[in-house]
Amino acid sequence: MKTIQINSAVWKEGDYFVAQCLNIEISSFGDTRDEALANLQEALELYLEDNEHPEFTVVDKPEIVGSTLKYA
Repeated sequence: MKTIQINSAVWKEGDYFVAQCLNIEISSFGDTRDEALANLQEALELYLEDNEHPEFTVVDKPEIVGSTLKYA
């Protein structure tokens, strides 16, 4: 069995919490932070189980950076 270290972001969006993996393009949601993370874990396990050559992005020490955009 292989092991990898992943980084995830969690935030509140409306009535739900969203959990997004930063290393693999997968996200999930739940009624609570813990439920969103558990659902993300399950989604990641299913993805890795069904994918012989998964693609990982190495995210070392992620940082949240805010910015302002102007758009029409």
